[in-house]
Amino acid sequence: MPPPRSHGTGEIDRAKLAACGAGVVIEPGALIFHPENVWLADNVYLGHHAILKGYYKNRLTIGAGSWIGQGAFLHAAGGITIGHTVGIGPHVVVLTSTHAEVPRPRPIMEGPIALAPVVLGDGCDIGVGAIILPGVTVGEGAQVGAGSVVTRDVPPFAVVAGNPARILRERS
Repeated sequence: MPPPRSHGTGEIDRAKLAACGAGVVIEPGALIFHPENVWLADNVYLGHHAILKGYYKNRLTIGAGSWIGQGAFLHAAGGITIGHTVGIGPHVVVLTSTHAEVPRPRPIMEGPIALAPVVLGDGCDIGVGAIILPGVTVGEGAQVGAGSVVTRDVPPFAVVAGNPARILRERS
């Protein structure tokens, strides 16, 4: 296994972003890695100490008017597409990669990385501390309850909660 290497400081330079729309607010302490693969549309809010972990390939795209709460962690190795007017609560985690299983006794960390994109549809809301796992699509207008672990797709306008997240009802 190769020795660890730094991913850089994550210090934000708007000029290095692939796109940074008008009215974007980036609070102190926020970090953006691989900014060349991060697109921020107009009026995006990035909260204190949020981390946008771009990757050397794939894109992290955040639509106009979307809000990312403090301490959120978005890891875009497999790609993340966030629609417009999406709410992502504080300390939400969005993951797009996993370590593939390897035969024993090899450590799992030695296995290949499996990538799968995440899509958060227009107008959806992800509650505080929720975790969105690789390959999941959260449909337009859906609501994910606080602390939920989303392991599969969420239909448009559904309300889900729990671990694993289950459909509770449709939004009225």
